[in-house]
Amino acid sequence: MVASSSPRQPLHLLVIAASDELAAHLRPVFAEEDKACEFQRIGTPAGLRTALRDQPWDAVLYIPGVSSLSVQAAVRQIDESGFDLPLILVAGPNDERGTQRAMKAGARDVIDADRLERLIPAVEREVREARHRADHRAALEMLNESQARFDALASNLPGMLFHLRRDAEGEFRFLFVSEGCQKLFGFKQQDLLASAGRLFEAFDADKRKSLENALRESAAKGTLLNWEGHTRGRTRQKWINLRSTPHRFDSGVVEWRGIATNITDSKESEAELRGSRQQLAELSTHLEAVKEEERERISRDIHDELGSILVFLKIEAAQLASKLPEGAGRLREKAHSIESLLDQAMSTASRVARELRPGILKEFGLPAAIECQAEDFTQRFGIPCRVQCDEDAIEPEPETSLALFRIAQEALTNVAKHAHASLVVMRLRRERGNILLEIRDNGRGISEADMQKPKSFGLRGIRERVLSLSGEFSIGPAEHAGTHIVLRVPEKPGVEPPSEEELQRNLF
Repeated sequence: MVASSSPRQPLHLLVIAASDELAAHLRPVFAEEDKACEFQRIGTPAGLRTALRDQPWDAVLYIPGVSSLSVQAAVRQIDESGFDLPLILVAGPNDERGTQRAMKAGARDVIDADRLERLIPAVEREVREARHRADHRAALEMLNESQARFDALASNLPGMLFHLRRDAEGEFRFLFVSEGCQKLFGFKQQDLLASAGRLFEAFDADKRKSLENALRESAAKGTLLNWEGHTRGRTRQKWINLRSTPHRFDSGVVEWRGIATNITDSKESEAELRGSRQQLAELSTHLEAVKEEERERISRDIHDELGSILVFLKIEAAQLASKLPEGAGRLREKAHSIESLLDQAMSTASRVARELRPGILKEFGLPAAIECQAEDFTQRFGIPCRVQCDEDAIEPEPETSLALFRIAQEALTNVAKHAHASLVVMRLRRERGNILLEIRDNGRGISEADMQKPKSFGLRGIRERVLSLSGEFSIGPAEHAGTHIVLRVPEKPGVEPPSEEELQRNLF
């Protein structure tokens, strides 16, 4: 089976000659070599202009004898047309002066009329080189266009594009920086290209060391370089972000091609946001303190004044019942009913006073206060609440104890309102310098949508209390059913819990 070959494209040759007979001498040369060619003869300057305008040509063959169109004039017209057309002179063997003038004028080659067998290789060579020159010009134009596009993008980016190299000896050198370096660092491009140290000098000693460590780690691990640091200066400092993925070569050279951007505005916004959050946290803490003071006042009023009045009313009712005559049975029943209602009122007043300000928290500590609260919850809602304290001597700071008590109180309120549970288990214990409080129920559980409700102020209040204590808070489904709340706060505010390494050292 013979493979089919694509048809050869014919050569388009423009022949400058005085007559068709002169041009006809060239056809047999190409025919003998089986070269497909298309010829067109012209003999005047106007004809050459028309031929160049009408269609593209591969080469121009010039046969001397055209008085109105010299080689010099032909080359000039070809150059003015913008085409890269090789002109080959077919001259007599004794016309050395004409040959020299033709070569000076721009002819690509001169073929002896008595040796036309050299014409085909000369034409093919010049056509091939002309096409190579055309390809080169097209590639160069594409490169220039790409470079112009890149320069436009680089100049409009809000930062500096860079190509940084670290050689095998650890020396840094910029291979490229964009114009943004002037606005970002105040350096000209040639300054950074001349010395990469100018970049490191833009930062103080600590930030410079941090940048060097970040580059070293990125080069060693091949990880993304994402470094932030502020420049030094007496006025407003700039925050700079360097971001790039490293490329490591077998020779040990590492290169980063990335971007440096000015993130000062975002850093200032973050600082303002942190300040606003700090102010809100301080306001929240102040409001909680005011609320606790008000609760304590109301609790004291209920216990001292309302409690005393209820006790006095019960004594008066008992005395009144004792003085009723023998036949006043119905009145005596009413008196006993009043005494029973007064007992309920006294119990309610005592419970409300404890909820407002649990005195047991001050007197007996957090574990006892949570156990008492669990008993009140069980009696009030009929839902068993079990409490497990791994240690009796858990005595955090008063503010921490009060916050944990309020969190447990709020959690039990949420269980009573939403969980539809039949059992609640609370566990209080120490864990690595922290106090851990866990609350589980076997109710319907909690979904992500429930936690994202705009009016879920109970959970938000718990979270804010935990954050104010520099603690951690999590809520989610329990293992089998229901909800599992876990909160962890430092036992002593302002003291970092020991790390795992420190605990291991202490053990040994």
